[in-house]
Amino acid sequence: MDDHAEIARNQAQQAQLYGEPLGPLLRRLVAGLGITQARMAELLGLSAPMLSQLASARRVKIGNPAVVVRLRALIDLVDSGVPADRDVLEQRLAQVRAAQAPLSGASTLSDGASLLGGLRAAASAEQLAAAAHAVEPISAELAQILARAAGRSRRG
Repeated sequence: MDDHAEIARNQAQQAQLYGEPLGPLLRRLVAGLGITQARMAELLGLSAPMLSQLASARRVKIGNPAVVVRLRALIDLVDSGVPADRDVLEQRLAQVRAAQAPLSGASTLSDGASLLGGLRAAASAEQLAAAAHAVEPISAELAQILARAAGRSRRG
């Protein structure tokens, strides 16, 4: 498959996942908020290179659920009307940056032990450790949960 076909396929997948390809969506948000792409990456909790890969459809999916929550919050902010007062906007952006996914770690569950127990029942410690290592570049939080389930602590 040539590069253009792969990009088109990735953009179609992004549209299914996020309602539109991420490139145009991110450009709309950057313009609507009056911020730079670097600031957008910081608000979302992504590296600038990762944001660029997503915007150019070199990567399809956002792996960290908290980033998706923040992206949706920024979409809502732009769609509902960006506050004209810069201080109010900065307060809202700080709230977005602090937003977490509903499951941002085992401690957010009413019974965190049941999550870890479920993971332990589904896979061996070695499999959980391998999964933690594999997802760490995408989601440090998920890697930490998997490492805890494997009986290993991941600090970073």
